[in-house]
Amino acid sequence: MKIIRFSSLFLVFLLFALGASAQTDSRIEKQKKVIADLEKRIANEEREISKLQKGRAATEERVRRLARQIDSRNQLLDETEKQASLLREEIARKDSVAGDLASTLERNRAQYAEMVREAYRNYRHNNYLTFLFSSRDFADVARKITALREAAAMRERKMRDIEQLSEQVRTEKEELDRRNRSLDSVTRQLSAQREKLQRDSRNARATIRTMSQKEKSALQRKMAQEQKLDVAINELRKLTKGNKEGASFSSKTSGLRLPVVGGRVKRYRENMAEVTGPRGARVISIYEGKVIDIKRNRITNKYDVYVAHGEYLTSYANLGTISVEKGQKVARNQSLGTIGSAVDVMTMETEYKLVFGIYPPDPNQKMRAENCFKK
Repeated sequence: MKIIRFSSLFLVFLLFALGASAQTDSRIEKQKKVIADLEKRIANEEREISKLQKGRAATEERVRRLARQIDSRNQLLDETEKQASLLREEIARKDSVAGDLASTLERNRAQYAEMVREAYRNYRHNNYLTFLFSSRDFADVARKITALREAAAMRERKMRDIEQLSEQVRTEKEELDRRNRSLDSVTRQLSAQREKLQRDSRNARATIRTMSQKEKSALQRKMAQEQKLDVAINELRKLTKGNKEGASFSSKTSGLRLPVVGGRVKRYRENMAEVTGPRGARVISIYEGKVIDIKRNRITNKYDVYVAHGEYLTSYANLGTISVEKGQKVARNQSLGTIGSAVDVMTMETEYKLVFGIYPPDPNQKMRAENCFKK
């Protein structure tokens, strides 16, 4: 009974491990698709950059494209590192499963060896006959013959268990080797992408040095325009009409937390603020409300989330990932997603930033973002 109970528990453990492995496989495949899409986008951008002719206008466009290229490579590095992390987790799990299977296999072999030795000792000393002749009656003989047959059947089952476990150990070790090879390949890809990122940064900085200060200022304005949020605000204001979630928000609301956990304000521009933070930092709703729209920025490939607080509206642009859905109610300081990467066009250095905006229901009324946050 003890052996049967142990086998049942081990079977449950094995099924759990296989389920976890299948789930990780699915996550790895999704990660591969994200990486493939990024690689395709980078390749298309490289072709467009190579087509640009010489000239001032082309120089400006080249810098803009290189900045986007650098940002795409940073995203690719982040996603590839996620894939490597998933592979490391799966390797650790496979190693654990293979080790447990190997331990169980050794225990089964030891138990089978003891069964065989006991059977041989009984055979050599005629213990089987003694066992049978000691019966009280024919019914007792029948029971003892059944017990002997059950002992023989148990040895056969143990042998089959050993064969199955041996196959499982072999399969798990082969899968472990395959995962290790995949991790080696991903690690090489990471190294190659880092080298390409450094190359793109050098090329971009060299191109920027050829531009005048006036051209650089114009370029900064154009790059900022790509992240301009108030283009869609007038249409979204219509969706806030009659909204009751977060209706206590007003133009006098202040002392709120920054929308980036651990972030700091880089720049205020009237109703907008640029907030930088550490890589992977959470972006939070500054107040309770309702998500009225989520958009994917066609140029930056990042997410823009719009939250209504009563009839007031806040926008959160340049999110790398999102954790809410359109129409969802959110609490104050609830996570909306994580901060996205960006490139400072003058230095070509990567930073992680959020572009935050706040809009009252009346388009003619102005609100300054800096008045909302804790001083």
